Amino acid sequence: MANLPLRMVNWSRNFCPLLALMLLPATLGNAQEQSAQDLAVVSSVDLNRYTGLWYEIARLPNRFQKQCLGDVTATYALLDDGSIKVVNRCRKEDGEIEEAEGRAKRSGDDAPNSKLKVRFAPAFLSFLPFVWGDYWIIDLASDYSYAVVGEPTREYLWVLSRTPVMDETQLNAILNRVKEKGYDLTGLIRTKQSAQQK
Repeated sequence: MANLPLRMVNWSRNFCPLLALMLLPATLGNAQEQSAQDLAVVSSVDLNRYTGLWYEIARLPNRFQKQCLGDVTATYALLDDGSIKVVNRCRKEDGEIEEAEGRAKRSGDDAPNSKLKVRFAPAFLSFLPFVWGDYWIIDLASDYSYAVVGEPTREYLWVLSRTPVMDETQLNAILNRVKEKGYDLTGLIRTKQSAQQK
């Protein structure tokens, strides 16, 4: 990471990038449930290979990342209890790096491990369903060089890569597949990643 000022984010404020994903309502309407049934995810994920550093390449606009000017990353680490430690970072306009830490877990025993839930609220609130948001892996390279994260309402989307820059032809192919899954990519944001970022 670039050696820029770092500030931890209070969970109740604007959550930083990516996995901040959404404090979605605990229940979904019938239309959303139908949408959830229609959104395909990858069949399974090797979570050990999935861990590590990811760079955000593109995202749909969301309120959690309004303060993020660029250098958006997510770092995942598999914990002994099977959950995943999530650390999201982004650079704000003043050059300060904002950081948020959360936890992700499998959506349920019967769900594929490509359907995760994530929270950024404190652990003592983890029993509340509404502090968990959907984190669905809907596209994944066979070599784990890129991943696409979405959720059943198709309001949120992130394209992630192991490198700060993605080949444009590859990105366009990914975005075409995302459109075929029913996403409206109007307003898609291309994330700026600085050359200094490691």
